[in-house]
Amino acid sequence: MNRDQAYALMVQHTPSASLQRHMLNVEAAMRAYAHHWGEDEELYAVTGLLHDFDYEAHPDEHPVWGVTYLRNHTDTPPEVLDAILGHATFTGTPRTTRLAQTLFAVDELTGLVQAAALIRPDKDVRQVELPSLKKRFKNRAFASGVNRDEVEQGAQELGVALDDHMARVLAALQAMPPAGAISIP
Repeated sequence: MNRDQAYALMVQHTPSASLQRHMLNVEAAMRAYAHHWGEDEELYAVTGLLHDFDYEAHPDEHPVWGVTYLRNHTDTPPEVLDAILGHATFTGTPRTTRLAQTLFAVDELTGLVQAAALIRPDKDVRQVELPSLKKRFKNRAFASGVNRDEVEQGAQELGVALDDHMARVLAALQAMPPAGAISIP
């Protein structure tokens, strides 16, 4: 499974542009961490792109349905499958690899960053500043669907300070092309 195959599978199974954007955001954050640690960026990218690909069609079975599909129909590496299962705490799958810990750590936080961008008049994530993001993080009424406890737990599991984690994920999303500029490879 390479990045282009993962992207095609994600688009095939995910009609919602907002959920596609979320997975692209997670991919960017995953790549940033892989680069930071000198790990396999492609592996991290594939994990980010596929982690929610089954959510729209199978919300009650997510992510088990997706992992079963990937196991039966693709050559997705086992560590990616474990990371996808581990990003959903209710599966009880332990996050024993840095890959799994990274996916868990960035998933919810990318949602907060995206929400912070969407309330700006220009809706441009490149204009979101870290102090503003930190303020929004503390306000649990803002983007109330973002699980702040999981964001904090994710940073802790990675062994990074929350401020550094937020800064790295924000920078990763700011380095992406604007939403309208994304095209299918």
